Amino acid sequence: MTTQPLDLRAVLAGFDAPWSPRIVANVNDYDIRLARFAGEHVWHKHDNTDEFFLVLDGSIEIGLREADGERTVTLTREQAFVVPRGTFHKPSSKEGAVVLLVEPSGTLSVGDEHEEVPDIVDVTVGHRV
Repeated sequence: MTTQPLDLRAVLAGFDAPWSPRIVANVNDYDIRLARFAGEHVWHKHDNTDEFFLVLDGSIEIGLREADGERTVTLTREQAFVVPRGTFHKPSSKEGAVVLLVEPSGTLSVGDEHEEVPDIVDVTVGHRV
């Protein structure tokens, strides 16, 4: 773990692949991940953890499948949202976005259950910066 400030602009300059999160820090047993969103991810769920989204740039939509049916949450710059554990969700971004995610270390980017994963989605627990 570094004890120096981390320049997120430098991290972002180092990759352009959407849906391929970078681990920029750890807080206790959690990863702080930085990701580019572009197009659509997959419907997936995390059985044992919530997932925190903070939009740093652009806007995203998160489709949710809940007991009452499906709905979509739209987040713009500097807005945050938590997807509750066990909730199927599908992030997307029409224009592209930069998002900060907080999840327990080792959490797979496509969750514990998911639909077929297209080539544009990196199935990973994150790439350390």
